[in-house]
Amino acid sequence: MASLIRLLKRLEMPLPKGDAADFPADFPLLETQRLLLRAPTRNDARDLFRYAADPLVSRYVVWQRHETIADSRRFLNGVIAENRSKGGLTFAVQDKNSHAMIGTLGFNWIDNENHVAEAGYSFSREYWGKGLATEALRALLGFGFDTLKLNRIEGQCDVRNPASGRVMEKCGMRREGILRQRYFLKGVYTDMILYAALKNDTSNDL
Repeated sequence: MASLIRLLKRLEMPLPKGDAADFPADFPLLETQRLLLRAPTRNDARDLFRYAADPLVSRYVVWQRHETIADSRRFLNGVIAENRSKGGLTFAVQDKNSHAMIGTLGFNWIDNENHVAEAGYSFSREYWGKGLATEALRALLGFGFDTLKLNRIEGQCDVRNPASGRVMEKCGMRREGILRQRYFLKGVYTDMILYAALKNDTSNDL
């Protein structure tokens, strides 16, 4: 928490308001040119609802569109609890200019025994097409390989969502194949494209 306060003061950004339990003591803090990747807080609910209520944002992800701000609060409570228990690692993506939370990004699960994790992300439609998802994912991959000492990082995207695949490809992740009817999403069995990057991939430019 102290490192978060110091960085936000240096960036002259307001500290996100939230219960102290929202900030695990050892939660990482990542910074890119345009973004701050920090611990989610309960006070992110309004920003989260603003984009999670968009049916185009939720169309190809496993979570359902948020119909009320209470849905966003429950979502954040779950993410915060999972971060505390180390069951996953989810960052709130904060835009440095607007100070708004514009997305989430992180590791859906981490297999410490085999040094493997799965990356996932979603962003406000207002910020699509600006390279922000690529910028954030590149930072996450660097953190995973350099700090968490992972050997392999995977990612999946719906075959109907090629834009997400392009984000992973721009970050050096390679397409490995199609997982047929991997998920039952919004009433449809969906094929997923599997991407992955390895620590020693020469194509990784993180």
